[in-house]
Amino acid sequence: MNTLFFKYAIEVEQTRSITKAAENLYMAQPNLSKAIRELEDTVGFPIFVRSSKGVIPTEQGQEFLRYAHNIMLELDKMTKISELSDGAVQSFRISIPRGSYIAHGFTEFAAQLDPAKRVMLNVVETNSMQTIQHVLDGQSDLGIIRYQMAFEPYFMDYLQEKQLAFEPIWEFAYLLLFSDKHPLAERRQISETDLEKFTEIVHGDLQVPYLSDANRSGYGDGRNIRSKIYLYERANQFELLSRLPNTFMWVSPVPDSFLSRYQLIQRACKAERNLHKDLLIYPKDYQFRPIDRQFIDQLFAAKNEVAFKHYE
Repeated sequence: MNTLFFKYAIEVEQTRSITKAAENLYMAQPNLSKAIRELEDTVGFPIFVRSSKGVIPTEQGQEFLRYAHNIMLELDKMTKISELSDGAVQSFRISIPRGSYIAHGFTEFAAQLDPAKRVMLNVVETNSMQTIQHVLDGQSDLGIIRYQMAFEPYFMDYLQEKQLAFEPIWEFAYLLLFSDKHPLAERRQISETDLEKFTEIVHGDLQVPYLSDANRSGYGDGRNIRSKIYLYERANQFELLSRLPNTFMWVSPVPDSFLSRYQLIQRACKAERNLHKDLLIYPKDYQFRPIDRQFIDQLFAAKNEVAFKHYE
């Protein structure tokens, strides 16, 4: 039995959607559907029930998925033993939000590693709920989650329920990011009303524990913007902002190196429910290694680079 199919089934279980799972796995939806069918044929029973509302595990499927989770965790431990047997390996795994200062910190961290030793780095950019799941499943040793402060009670309850430890990184207000050729580029005072006729670029996979999409309305995703472009990764957002001067985006503060590379500017804008927080999360029994501390040092250095600037 191909253990890679276990990973596929676990992703489908977590997302409750073949389409969404395929996006997260960076594979075509028909290929994922075929793989799940092959897995079900192999085990001899349906793992999922399909419907117009998504997919849910069958009773047998739930039991199978429990074993699949355990198998993947044990395989991961075996991989770690193999890596650590070579004293020269530099291994680090983390899931993070799509924040430019975090990516900048990771790049500086990676640049400081010893090139004479083996490097095994795994960084995944995803939403907060997926990050929590990756830490729980052992796919990532550490995670960074981001949430709107209005949702903090939900995340605190969820982290406690999952028995995950956390440390605050910082609390900040989102800024507007757009091209230096944007019609508002010369404006020093920008209101939410000024944005209504422009196209907003947003990450389309926001999730909050215990809340449905409908229950999130009015918490920052209900602004009066008629045109939107939904993305699920960070790289294309800069290209779109640069090439489409009528677009904008709400982001955490961006390092100057990104701004100059893509000819972008960022502006403060007073808006309701605009405060956000980033947290470092990890299992409660996790023992921090020197390489983890090395990353955290670079993360906070990158944060300080943007946190102490004045934004107009």
